[in-house]
Amino acid sequence: MAESRRGPLKSAVPSNVVSPVRRCSRTACGRPAVATLTYVYADSTAVLGPLATYAEPHCYDLCAEHSERLTAPRGWEVVRLSDASAPSRPSGDDLEALANAVREAARPQERKAQAGGKPGGRGGDPVEVGRRGHLRVLRSPDA
Repeated sequence: MAESRRGPLKSAVPSNVVSPVRRCSRTACGRPAVATLTYVYADSTAVLGPLATYAEPHCYDLCAEHSERLTAPRGWEVVRLSDASAPSRPSGDDLEALANAVREAARPQERKAQAGGKPGGRGGDPVEVGRRGHLRVLRSPDA
């Protein structure tokens, strides 16, 4: 910034209009954009995908609420592209597998008793050689 005798020059009009966060294109919606809508007029298709890298005049940025509620004109198709980089919501199977793993980790004494207390465990079971918190280091019984 240029300096004057009075100190650094300041803008006479503060600018709070420009924001580094892209906003929803819908009128009166100021929420952050999470998806980009593009129309393919030749195919009568509305394509809703992850937020585009940069804003373009023929694309519309939408917030989460407006992207979920999006409808297309009669006779048009809406194609929703998923964002592969975004974390997906866990399914019921994922949550059940996690619960089973936690239950299994909570009963290590039962597993040792079932193995008969032998150093090698049962036939094909891996051998625990170390622990760090809730994580176990296992060695194959063949090794």
